[in-house]
Amino acid sequence: MNKDRKIHGVDISKDVFDVMDPKGHHHQFINGPKGFKQYLKLLGEEDLVVMEATGYYHYLLAQFLYGSGIKVSVVNPLSVKRFRQMKLAKIKTDKSDAMAIRDYGLVNEVPLYDGKGKDHAESLQLLALMDIYLKQRTQVKNKLHGEKVLGVPSKAVYGSLKRMLKVLDRELCSLNERLLSLVKETQQQQLTNLKSIPGLGDKTVALLIVLTEGFTKFDNAGQLCNYAGITPTIRRSGSSVRGKSRISKVGNRKLRNLLFLCAFSACKHNKGCREIYERITAKGKSKKLALIAVSNKLLKQAFAIAKSGIPYDENYVSRLT
Repeated sequence: MNKDRKIHGVDISKDVFDVMDPKGHHHQFINGPKGFKQYLKLLGEEDLVVMEATGYYHYLLAQFLYGSGIKVSVVNPLSVKRFRQMKLAKIKTDKSDAMAIRDYGLVNEVPLYDGKGKDHAESLQLLALMDIYLKQRTQVKNKLHGEKVLGVPSKAVYGSLKRMLKVLDRELCSLNERLLSLVKETQQQQLTNLKSIPGLGDKTVALLIVLTEGFTKFDNAGQLCNYAGITPTIRRSGSSVRGKSRISKVGNRKLRNLLFLCAFSACKHNKGCREIYERITAKGKSKKLALIAVSNKLLKQAFAIAKSGIPYDENYVSRLT
């Protein structure tokens, strides 16, 4: 409990950030250097600023406050959302969001920000831009296919689409190389250890390290699986409702999709994953369900390897997962 601490709740958007101070007063500042300096004047050494992880918007403020000697905590937005739901909050504004974040900090132990955010912020920016380019690449490929179906595609249109596809491929390759270099600079040993897990590729390992901040954001593998959205949800109520169990899908979609793709390779080369896949399919369950279970297993193996600090060993990992 942090009821004796002077806690500020900060809700950040692209252009502004809203603050609810310990006395219940609401403030709003420009999300930039000028606003940061104005807000700093309100803060003292005993204050703790709690904010949500909002892509890379929060990093500039978190870095500024940390560098100015102010205690900062960056919390999972999903945790705050559930906290609001438990309180049955009906009003949702920037002001009420800032108040909810402050109240969350008052009743929960929140982690202190360690200032290691510059490279991580760039990594998140790279991932965001790569997502945009991947969507554009899919659109261009679909358009190319559509032009071929016409039978008499315009040479100008077809040529332009082909050139655009090459540009996107080149940019994606460049961004991915930069992302890997950033991860290697800060987490080379962890990267090497995780790549030793049969089934996990470079992209998935790098994404795992970036999104989990080197696996420091989660206390156990269950929390990480929840974050990825690959834990089952049970649909059962009384004696009448008996729905099929499904994965929650409340989590990071990109990570979940990559893990699912890795599961195909893991079923062949990863002993623990292969055993789970064969056991589930032998019971007559669907292959998709088995692959989801493999994804879950891969994530638990990654967590065990990251926390132990040693490369993959199928006997050692099987005991931990």
